[in-house]
Amino acid sequence: MLLREYKTYFTTQLQPLFDVMEIESFFFIALEYLHQLKRVDLALQPNFSINETQLEKWNVILQDLKKEKPIQYIIGETEFYGLRFFVDENTLIPRPETEELVDWIIKSQEKVRNEKVELSILDIGTGTGCIPISLKKNISYATVFAIDVSEEALAIAKKNAIENKVEVNFIKTDILKISDLQNFPTSNFQFPTQLDIIVSNPPYVRNLEKQEIKKNVLEYEPHLALFVEDDDALLFYRKIAELAQKSLSINGKLFFEINQYLGNETVRLLKDLGFQNIQLKKDFYGNDRMICCNL
Repeated sequence: MLLREYKTYFTTQLQPLFDVMEIESFFFIALEYLHQLKRVDLALQPNFSINETQLEKWNVILQDLKKEKPIQYIIGETEFYGLRFFVDENTLIPRPETEELVDWIIKSQEKVRNEKVELSILDIGTGTGCIPISLKKNISYATVFAIDVSEEALAIAKKNAIENKVEVNFIKTDILKISDLQNFPTSNFQFPTQLDIIVSNPPYVRNLEKQEIKKNVLEYEPHLALFVEDDDALLFYRKIAELAQKSLSINGKLFFEINQYLGNETVRLLKDLGFQNIQLKKDFYGNDRMICCNL
């Protein structure tokens, strides 16, 4: 069967659920995964055909997409900040908005690189490890640590660090149950008494916002990493900021990805805790999405 013919069938099957642009994206992600071919390769090989075994693999992907399972979970990987990351249902799928946060941190260090020969970074709630791994890859002189409460997520994060050939020190702990960042065992490495950067993309979606969440997120991505109670939506921000008060170095910075609806509330929380130079930044969609501040 010619693959271009299958593409027509693939599109027809998914049109009741997705728009054409999204279907095109799914198709070419699957094309690269199954055949190591890009869009241009298919254009240059209009008579590229697939055998029965390959057709079966395409149909498995198609059936999962019809259930609205995310393509990243179907193929088990995604791209983030130019790097390959493994994902599964124990980890959130890295988002473009988080790439913007990573880019902000990297660029903030380019300005001060000549002033500092050492740098310590901690990511809290690491998931796939996309934040600390991307930072280590681009700020090679940094010593990077990452925390998560999920053993399964940490297993994926460690696999991703190996895949991307970087060293990140991973720690399993529940930050809501510790009073400072020295309260957990670090037998394989020395945890610093002070950190230059603390970054987090913690759970921030309120239950009341669930109706805005698409089925492919709501039914497949881990709720532990997504949702917070409506009556204490800034729980993680408060706790992380309190930990940062004790652990940030002089001129150290705290970076957050935030709920777009709670930008002003998050700024007010940080001000009340004594943080200064608070910058609230929009993402490329124009939503309040990131914050940087220091003590």
